[in-house]
Amino acid sequence: MSPSVLPYPKFDPVLINFGPFAIRWYALAYICGILIGWLIARRLIANERLWGGPAPFTVLDFDDFVLWVTLGIILGGRTGYVLFYNLDHFLAHPSEIVQVWKGGMSFHGGFIGCVLAVILFALKRRVPMLSLGDITCAVGPIGIFLGRIANFVNGELWGRPTDVPWAMVFPGQAARGVPRHPSQLYEAALEGIVLFAILMLLIRRGALRRPGLIIGAFAIGYAIMRSFCELFREPDVQLGFLWGGTTMGMLLSLPLLIAGIGFVAFALRRPAVDQAPNQAPNQAPIQAPDQAPIEANARAQTQVQDTG
Repeated sequence: MSPSVLPYPKFDPVLINFGPFAIRWYALAYICGILIGWLIARRLIANERLWGGPAPFTVLDFDDFVLWVTLGIILGGRTGYVLFYNLDHFLAHPSEIVQVWKGGMSFHGGFIGCVLAVILFALKRRVPMLSLGDITCAVGPIGIFLGRIANFVNGELWGRPTDVPWAMVFPGQAARGVPRHPSQLYEAALEGIVLFAILMLLIRRGALRRPGLIIGAFAIGYAIMRSFCELFREPDVQLGFLWGGTTMGMLLSLPLLIAGIGFVAFALRRPAVDQAPNQAPNQAPIQAPDQAPIEANARAQTQVQDTG
């Protein structure tokens, strides 16, 4: 091995074995991402200062929503991978579609699943759709970060051949023993840590008072960072490069970028939302008691005094 190549730390993709059952790092990344995101979302919802008053939905609402978004991530991510990345293979082997433990999830498919979960839950619970989407996107980079770390642990989705000092030789015949970019770590840093920091900064500056702004910022940020990282990531072997050297990840990020710009423009064109500090969401304003009976009684007493 060249002295300028970093040794790849070999990990066992299985964390713990329980007889025929196994807990894999990839599954653990999903579980931890959802749990940590849930806890942070609860804190954001409970912080009235970020909303200019009570949030437009409660912490308990979001607790119920977690199951919906979890199903959206898993079903959408798997469906997206089947349709976008390996449709011919799964048409020939349909029984493998449900074998999620073998890997194969698509972020863009998972994002669509989350969107559907937000829409359906908001309609059922009668909560503001854009604000629910804002909170969901705000904590999304946490799961992305852990997912990319799991990709690195599994030695999958590695980068293109390179001679940079931090190049690594990944295991497996497909990697061909060639030093490559550890592109999973690039994506973990940009799509996870950097994007999360940007969204938290926007929230501290009042972005939650403009429903849809965090959704748009997340979509724009992810699309740009994913497209940049695709310059270092090896395309999926069954797809290769597309038109003009682009990749499927770049292609799928384009509509995400356009949608994000639309959400940001929509949010900024509307005035910031402020709720009364002591008024619960969806509650009618407190009105002063009707003064008509009091005034009528006062006039009657005056008339009695005049006639006396």
